[in-house]
Amino acid sequence: MKCLPISFLILALATVTAFAYDPSPLQDICVATNDLNSGVFVNGKFCKDPKQATADDFLFMGFRNPGNTTNPLGSKVTPAFVDQFPGLNTLGISMARLDFAPGGLNPPHTHPRGTEVLVVVEGTLLVGFITSNQLNNTLFTKVLYKGDVFVFPIGLIHFQLNCGNTYALAFAGLSSQNPGVITIANAVFGAKSPISADVLTKAFQVDKKVVDYLEAQFWYDNN
Repeated sequence: MKCLPISFLILALATVTAFAYDPSPLQDICVATNDLNSGVFVNGKFCKDPKQATADDFLFMGFRNPGNTTNPLGSKVTPAFVDQFPGLNTLGISMARLDFAPGGLNPPHTHPRGTEVLVVVEGTLLVGFITSNQLNNTLFTKVLYKGDVFVFPIGLIHFQLNCGNTYALAFAGLSSQNPGVITIANAVFGAKSPISADVLTKAFQVDKKVVDYLEAQFWYDNN
């Protein structure tokens, strides 16, 4: 038997290494437990017996009607994640509908587990994302019109603002069944329990009165 070329062995080892990884998390936390009576969860959702699945499991009708934009942000995000659309389980994709009143804002936020691609169906949107500290927090921003598509890389802070005088509508696809949403202002100033004022005053270089004022606000969640 001839010896395999060393290059082939290196390629085989590299291939095995590439596929030997843990699955990406599908929720914020998943603490290990040996107590099976405490409630067992998996990385994602349990699966229905495939023999009991129906066509309705793969149908989501939540996008039929406009979202209610009568709120402080003037926007409404209607998610079709696995919690709302069980047929997405294990498929690695999800969607969202975004409705905007004139001047409406989907405020700076991140999706820790998914890249987002957005298409404008009606109106005009000012959109953008900010890179990490490694790339000097550079802002990439564009004004989008009907039919335009823009992508927001996974985990980066991004936003959408209706900069027009009419209603705007967009749809987003995301690369996770549960991409998660962290709205920056809500998380920092509306955390349960509150972040120490000593932390926030130094981080934002502002007076404690400013922090107290911001923490006292009602941080609306448009999702």
